[in-house]
Amino acid sequence: MKENRNWKPVNLDDVKTYPIRDRINKVSVRDFAAPLSSHTGIREHLSCLPKILKAADFLELVDQIAAAYRRQKPIIVMAGGHVVKCGLSRILINLMERGIITALVFNGATSIHDFEIALIGETSEDVGRYLQSGEFGMVEETGRFMNEAICDAAAKGSGMGEGLGRKLIELDAQFQDTSLLAAACRLGIPVTVHVAIGSDIIHQHPLANGAAIGETSFTDFRILTAVVAELGDGGVILNLGSAVILPEVFLKALTIARNLGHQVTHFTTADFDMIQQYRPLENVVKRPTVIGGKGFTFTGHHEIMIPLLAGAIVERIEEGTE
Repeated sequence: MKENRNWKPVNLDDVKTYPIRDRINKVSVRDFAAPLSSHTGIREHLSCLPKILKAADFLELVDQIAAAYRRQKPIIVMAGGHVVKCGLSRILINLMERGIITALVFNGATSIHDFEIALIGETSEDVGRYLQSGEFGMVEETGRFMNEAICDAAAKGSGMGEGLGRKLIELDAQFQDTSLLAAACRLGIPVTVHVAIGSDIIHQHPLANGAAIGETSFTDFRILTAVVAELGDGGVILNLGSAVILPEVFLKALTIARNLGHQVTHFTTADFDMIQQYRPLENVVKRPTVIGGKGFTFTGHHEIMIPLLAGAIVERIEEGTE
């Protein structure tokens, strides 16, 4: 029988970091998409789509989002990290500025990629390259600034998303105009961040504070629950590329909202991803709408599907105001 050992937590005080400017990245703000205007011909394209299968679903979803906007119901966007890495931040910020997106929901990776884009206009390190030397995730600025923001948010009793957005504005980050976190803070839109401790590179940094990370992410969970409680009778929630964490968090937030007596039924859900996966299908599309509402699934590359959806929404809304 092997001897039981008393394992002590690793001390991170001596972890070596290096400047973010020295890291080679695969994503740059220079390659990001621009928001579509109402003069790009989306309307004509949509009118030519067949009214069958996914094309019919897509048109119906656009109608539901436009209706939610007109009725001032929540339009919540849950976004995985690849949404930022595919250069789509400006598309979503444009929808936020138009008052279409009313809340954002991130996992830890999304917040990190967005924060780095705001800082240096680049993100997405080569994991294989840096893992071999123990340098993966070890840039100094990302870990320091984000952990400082999280600790400050915990001290103020605010959520992680708000704290990160506020930090970028305080830093006057060079590319903050391309940051979803900063835009949400500037516009007063809820942005919540839901993390699994140990899964994100900033948890490797000497300044990482597990209590602050847990407290601020839990505050964000409760904020999300308050937003989800308003979804009933016409709201919309979109899951853009989160396979596990955000569908699970949404399901729990919905459970609490209903448990507290809110009638969260008859709303619309949709999952957009490059492949269909179990949790988004069950926890976003099917289970939440069983007692009223409708869920949709769309399979395709984010860099094509999300600009198409955004352009269609803007045209449909502007069409209704003519």
